[in-house]
Amino acid sequence: MKDAVAQGTDELFTAIYEGEDDSVVRLLRAGVSAHAVDEEEETTLHLAAVQDLPGIVRLLLAAGADPNRGSGPDQGELPLCAAAVWGHTEAVRALLAAGARPDAREEFGGTALLWAAGNGHADTVDALLKQGADITLADARQECPLVLAARRGSPATVRVLLEHGTDETQRRAALDESRKWLDVDIAEELETGLLRTHGDGHESRTRRLAQQDGTGIVMVELLRDGEPFAGHERETGHRAIVALLEGELGQRAE
Repeated sequence: MKDAVAQGTDELFTAIYEGEDDSVVRLLRAGVSAHAVDEEEETTLHLAAVQDLPGIVRLLLAAGADPNRGSGPDQGELPLCAAAVWGHTEAVRALLAAGARPDAREEFGGTALLWAAGNGHADTVDALLKQGADITLADARQECPLVLAARRGSPATVRVLLEHGTDETQRRAALDESRKWLDVDIAEELETGLLRTHGDGHESRTRRLAQQDGTGIVMVELLRDGEPFAGHERETGHRAIVALLEGELGQRAE
């Protein structure tokens, strides 16, 4: 039988997975550590951030969970980045309010702002910048958040970054990036990238979603036995981004 500590830890992770705030409170009050990790070395706080559970994030922080503690076997995954990559803005705000470092880098060099910008989460980008995230920090390929947002095709995210201040070099790089996508078949490009990563021979599925701002999202998934096992998506706002950046730079469309 499992000892009481291990059982309590298992119960806490189950409560987080199921989003049961009351159970989390009960277990923390019973002495289960907010610093607990599961068999894969994932921390409770990282899991709550991934699951978009800002209430539980706050409970764990109040119980002493470290907002800057890494998760995973190499402790290379940060809860702030986990929330940012999925656009979980309230969890991001809770972590920042508790002292999460906005520019902390994960194992492979990503920051919360780079993740949020690259995935088109404008509200999350805004929250991070308002709490001091550095808009100039680049990723391992020396690409800044504005370039990543331009590649994503997210006009809303580009607007937020421009409002917070970007220099001319960043704007020109982002303009060059967005122009590259004007005549690209996004679905075909995404499928090619997925097959390059996972190997040829997989069935694929493409979905297109409309957004309120008039742009769309193209989603491509690879299927195994009819079920998706890998996917990627991109927005279709590159033309709008070109117009935005040309306006900022005083250029005319080519």
